[in-house]
Amino acid sequence: MRSLACNSWLLLGSFLIASSRGNLSRDLSQPTTSDEIVVAGSKVILRCEVEDPDDSSLQWSNPAQQTLYFGEKRALRDLRIQLEKSTPNELTISIDNATLADEGEYTCSIFTMPVRTAKAIVTVLGIPQKPQISGYVAPLKDGDTAKLMCMSSGSKPAADLRWHKGDKPLQSEPLVVEEDANGKTFTVTSRVEFSVGKEDDGAEVTCTVDHASLQNSDKSTSQRISVFYKPTARIEPKPDHPREGQDLELHCDGQGNPVPHEYKWEKEGAEMLLTEPQVQDNILTFANLNKSDSGTYICYASSIMGMSIARYNLAVNDASPVPHAGGAYHAIIGGVVALIVFLLLILLIILGHYLIRHKGRSPPDIPRGSSSLFIFQWLHPFSLTGPPMCHKGEQPGAQRLQFPSALVSIAIGGE
Repeated sequence: MRSLACNSWLLLGSFLIASSRGNLSRDLSQPTTSDEIVVAGSKVILRCEVEDPDDSSLQWSNPAQQTLYFGEKRALRDLRIQLEKSTPNELTISIDNATLADEGEYTCSIFTMPVRTAKAIVTVLGIPQKPQISGYVAPLKDGDTAKLMCMSSGSKPAADLRWHKGDKPLQSEPLVVEEDANGKTFTVTSRVEFSVGKEDDGAEVTCTVDHASLQNSDKSTSQRISVFYKPTARIEPKPDHPREGQDLELHCDGQGNPVPHEYKWEKEGAEMLLTEPQVQDNILTFANLNKSDSGTYICYASSIMGMSIARYNLAVNDASPVPHAGGAYHAIIGGVVALIVFLLLILLIILGHYLIRHKGRSPPDIPRGSSSLFIFQWLHPFSLTGPPMCHKGEQPGAQRLQFPSALVSIAIGGE
């Protein structure tokens, strides 16, 4: 038990001695700095700190060992270099609009006994120039191989190049890197080859440069390519469904690069090509169609890349039947008659309602209780031809209003 306690005390003593030695070995007067990376044209900050300045001042000097600042005092007349902060424990300066010449090892010193220093390496990134595309020879033809080259100078370190046709990447040859004349920046070159077709006409081929100095952006340039290909043609009739006696135009629509420069027309089975005045460039005209114009018509659309043929089968339909002139008149008469009947029905309903309300009342000039039936006749629905006519032989107490023209009568029972 006593030996275990002794061992514990020995371990504790060793730990305390090691800790004290560590504190003694740490130099509180040693300045500290950090390396910096800056894009050309930007500002770089150089910071030097010390825990115990020991009543001494901090100093910054450039790679040529020229003093920039001693404490808060400027030593070099370079207005790009400015004092940011000066305290006994810190000296911070900035270099505005940094260039490749500012790159190198900067020194922070504190003049204690002995003099202590710390190094800060400044790396300036060279911004690549906008890439340039060369090698394009216009025009390309369907099936040709396009050969393009892209080049960008001024990057540090060397930039990377990539290709796209539209939104699809292109596989390029290995990148070629060459040092520029200044010995600090680089020129990069990339080449690409690909086969072109009709679908590539008007496509944009883009070369993009990637580099750390561009900071999540990029520089690119594009080349629009033109591809010559054989034309295509199709025929459109105007109107769509021609009839006998109408005028007709057949339009031969030619598409291609270059566009067709010549059109020819013929009727299948005929020995001669169709000519003016029926043919005007790509339009074939028919005046006053008849059945003999039916048949298959052929259009030949030609360019320097070849010829395209389109066919149209013309079937002349019978002339449109002439609409019967009396149809509209009969429709109007029918509408008027229907309106008159409708008004008569309304009138009868009103009269019936009126007679029901006056049921049992006799006309003022007829004795009440007469066994006669009084029939009021109307020779026309809208005019009364004479006084009411009375007919004998009807049941006592009944009255009848009769409208011969409408063939409708209303009987109202009397007392």
